[in-house]
Amino acid sequence: MKRIITLCIILGTITSGFAQTDTTGKKNPGGEGDTIRIGGMIIIRKPGSKDREVIRDREYKMKSRHGKKSSNISTNWWIVDLGFSNYTDNTSYSSTAAQQYAPGSNSTWFELKDAKSRNVNIWFFMQKLNMAKHVLNFKYGLGLELNNYYYKQPIRYQANPPATVNPPRVILDGTVGRSYDKNKLAADYLTVPIMLNFNFTPSRHDGFGLSFGISAGYLYNARNKTITSDEDKKKAKDDFELERWKLSYVAELSLGPVRFYGSYAFKSMYERGLDITPYNFGFRFSNW
Repeated sequence: MKRIITLCIILGTITSGFAQTDTTGKKNPGGEGDTIRIGGMIIIRKPGSKDREVIRDREYKMKSRHGKKSSNISTNWWIVDLGFSNYTDNTSYSSTAAQQYAPGSNSTWFELKDAKSRNVNIWFFMQKLNMAKHVLNFKYGLGLELNNYYYKQPIRYQANPPATVNPPRVILDGTVGRSYDKNKLAADYLTVPIMLNFNFTPSRHDGFGLSFGISAGYLYNARNKTITSDEDKKKAKDDFELERWKLSYVAELSLGPVRFYGSYAFKSMYERGLDITPYNFGFRFSNW
């Protein structure tokens, strides 16, 4: 019985000693006061006082949710460009080739209504491949280029020209009393752009950058659409001897959330007769 009582006294003494220890902190190395650590802060209680001093621990580091390493390949889906279509006309209208393609034509025939001539591009995707610290990237994509050229003059493209050598493709409509509400040439391309991208602020979502390179487009659809006072809507579908392949210089400028694009073709959009080189520019709506 004495042994049991003695054992209980010893256990009680040990338990009491543990109960006096602060489990939320620890003694300072110098034996003065108590220290409690909570996250990145250290709370020190001065000896003999209830006052506490809070000190930030500079060695404590929280892992940032943005600290995840960026992927070497990033994809942007469904990008839209809204802008203007135009061209430079260097055609020699006195030449035989120009007169065969558009008999009687002169420099006014193919003048555009600049404000109405529009360009809409729909990119299925664009990707960036990291080449150097996400500052230098290889950028490429796939999409549709849709160009609409609105003419001032009542010219018409012939889908079924006379069966002669070098038949005329464009004529001037001289029908008396007929007025035009719309007269446009639409040329649509399936296009692949390839660019070098310089991202000057790789850590920002809406940063500053520049891209430039080339694009290759294939003409998959062309049409001349007119709306007149007596015929209403009329549409002629043909390639009109436009060049099947369109090679262009392309560029993109990112200024924070605002992005611009531009393209300029290598050469004329026509196979023969006319020396007209198209270009586009406008705003790009994308995530990067």
